Order: sequence, then C-alpha cells, then structure tokens
Amino acid sequence: QVQLVESGGGSVQAGGSLRLSCAASGYLSTTYCMGWFRQVPGKQREGIAAIERNGRTYYVDSVKGRFTISQDNAKNMLYLLMNSLKLEDTAMYYCGAGPPYSYCGGTYWINGNYAYWGQGTQVTVSA
Repeated sequence: QVQLVESGGGSVQAGGSLRLSCAASGYLSTTYCMGWFRQVPGKQREGIAAIERNGRTYYVDSVKGRFTISQDNAKNMLYLLMNSLKLEDTAMYYCGAGPPYSYCGGTYWINGNYAYWGQGTQVTVSA
C-alpha cells in the first residue's frame, strides 16, 4: 500500500505560479513511476506529468515548458512547479503512484490511471 497526501493548491491569477507537494508513505521501494493528474467535474482525468525513480520525466503537451515535476527520493516527496498558469489549468490536482515495478512508459500515467492517489488539492486560476 502507498499513501499520498497533496498540498499547495490555492487561488492564483492567470500568469502566476504555484508549487504542489505530495508526501508519499508506505511501500515505496517498488514504485517506479509517480506523477500528477488533474480532473474537472464532469470530465475525465488528465495526466499531466510523471517521473520515474531514475529521474526521467514525461509531460503532456499542454503543460510542457510551464510545469516542472520533480522528486526528492530521500524525503519521499513529489513536487509540481506550475508557472504561467492559465484559466484552463483550474482543476483538482492529484498525486499518483504507479503499479509496482511499472515504469512511466505505459499509458496509465497520461490517463491518470495510477494504482494509488491522494485526496487532491484544488487549483483555481482566475483572470
């Protein structure tokens, strides 16, 4: 089992920045891929960024160049730095952990179909 707790969401004006954090605990030694996905009510999950234990990163096109995913393996922390925020970035953001022994190369990260996820943190971008 893996437990995830997100924090750092809030309200920000368009063009602003936020940094999300995710504290991970539990059986992490076999977790090779972690990432972030977001969801708007009534819409499907959208995977936005993922990172492998070795540091390889993946981004969906809509956030490339604006968002940066990073991790601190020693502290079991995952981060998402979001710059140049847009109105369409408004969503609930979730931290996810992939199935054991699975790298991010599969499709589950882009669909937000992680094995574990947290309770989410709301990000609201206003004009």
